Amino acid sequence: VAALASNIFYVTGTGKRMRYVAQAPFVNGSIIRVNAAGTAYEIIAEQPVMPTSELPSHLAMHNFLRARGINNKVVVHTHPTDLIALSHCKPFLDSDYITRKLWAMIPECRVIVPRGIGIIPYELPGSMDLAKATIKQLDKHDVVLWEKHGILAVGEDIIECFDAIDTLSKSAQIYLYARQAGFEPEGMTSGQLDDLVPAFNLPK
Repeated sequence: VAALASNIFYVTGTGKRMRYVAQAPFVNGSIIRVNAAGTAYEIIAEQPVMPTSELPSHLAMHNFLRARGINNKVVVHTHPTDLIALSHCKPFLDSDYITRKLWAMIPECRVIVPRGIGIIPYELPGSMDLAKATIKQLDKHDVVLWEKHGILAVGEDIIECFDAIDTLSKSAQIYLYARQAGFEPEGMTSGQLDDLVPAFNLPK
């Protein structure tokens, strides 16, 4: 979901795929206007496309971010195979554990995802329970992994969200490739990760 104005949003269509949005945005997405009370919306695109079933949960996240004065205008949810695979392994359902493992695979991960990864135990896709659990994690994280489902990132633009998800995906691939080769990857040391904080002005 991308905020085009204070009450106008572009969202992927129900049953549509993000990978086709760039080549045909009005076939694969919907432009909606939310009323002042936030109780209803209308589709205002010339080609009416029903918005994703996860619209209520995504708008709830936008509402939370705005209430906190956070200037994140985009919410991206997608299904990276490698990160979902990690969510099937119990140790990776601990925020500190998965954050440390993925940060340690490449320096860029610590830099591009400085607030780490929030974890949401499995909830029904598209449900408000999932949205409420995600909102709690957005207090501390810009990226949230939904167990056995997918990942969500918030940012000022779609590139910021994509970069975070793509970098985490690369880190997950490095970890999984090493395990497939028969060894536990050494990863960066705590000292090497700490050195990135002042060098890139990262939050501690």
